[in-house]
Amino acid sequence: MENNIILSVKDLEVKFKVRDRELTAIRNISMDFEEGKVVAIVGESGSGKSVFTKTFTGMLDINGRITNGEIYFENEDISKIVKDSEWERIRGKKIATIFQDPMTSLNPVRTIGYQISEVIIKHQGKSKEDAKQLAIELMQKVGIKDAESRYDEYPFQYSGGMRQRIVIAIALACKPKILICDEPTTALDVTIQAQIIQLIKDLAEEYKFTTIYITHDLGVVANVADIVAVMYAGQIVEYGLIEEVFYDPRHPYTWGLLSSLPQLGDKGDDLFAIKGTPPSLFQEIKGDGFAPRSEYSLKIDFEKEPPMFKVSDTHYAKTWLLDPRAPKVEKPKTIQNLHEKMLNLTSKGGVYSDRDK
Repeated sequence: MENNIILSVKDLEVKFKVRDRELTAIRNISMDFEEGKVVAIVGESGSGKSVFTKTFTGMLDINGRITNGEIYFENEDISKIVKDSEWERIRGKKIATIFQDPMTSLNPVRTIGYQISEVIIKHQGKSKEDAKQLAIELMQKVGIKDAESRYDEYPFQYSGGMRQRIVIAIALACKPKILICDEPTTALDVTIQAQIIQLIKDLAEEYKFTTIYITHDLGVVANVADIVAVMYAGQIVEYGLIEEVFYDPRHPYTWGLLSSLPQLGDKGDDLFAIKGTPPSLFQEIKGDGFAPRSEYSLKIDFEKEPPMFKVSDTHYAKTWLLDPRAPKVEKPKTIQNLHEKMLNLTSKGGVYSDRDK
């Protein structure tokens, strides 16, 4: 593994047994994660985003299993780990996860302080006194005011945004090398969302961990990511630097996602929506899984799966439109001159960050 690659996935396949049928949730994904980078994984619900990252911590549901491929972390193929007791040296300690709803991550009958201290004692081997001090410091770090007096309070005494801050503190208690953020702001209102996103961003810069964001919100992606991976029907269909995927997208599915941004629509026009539904993952998918929903499909899209074509050293897309023999097509009108549109949005106080200025 290259020095700056912290996690490397090769030809990963994940299947689930569902009522005597088999569902292929992840279909031969290969992807590298660089140290210290923020990677956003985007796509519709059911595209496999959460399942993909659950394989990094051994948290697949009991009916799911890795059926092919390798996941290398610290020169070890962690896809071969099967026992929970073995996962404990990685899960939480080296690869931590923040989930959507903080109430499902916190024990309602244990105090906030106890839950943070417990993690510190278990993974750092600290005494109770030292763990309490470190827990209070972490609470302060994530923006909990009067942390010392609030140490003995229970989760119900905290607001949703504050509970999510505590979940972040617990994740940081182990000093992980990778932090997975699985839709960490979905359950929060817009103002609190922005605060949590900024908090994770600031902490990533301070602690130098690699961040993996799972989200369907392209506004979040534009604000936080260095790299974007677009998922569809259990595959990565486009991958590149944030500027490449936003300003020069190449896969028709990425075009559809960007066209769906309400901020890019023209006043008086109907909002764009991708037609149809994703394919059933119970069936073998022939060709390009997005072909039945795309107006840009070629005959070969229904017959043969496209390879991952190289657009640049950092930008790849899995579409036959990039084959030299393919006809030239124009991107949808909504996303033409996208850079200029985003600059205008920024100047009007839109969702996009100072990376567009």
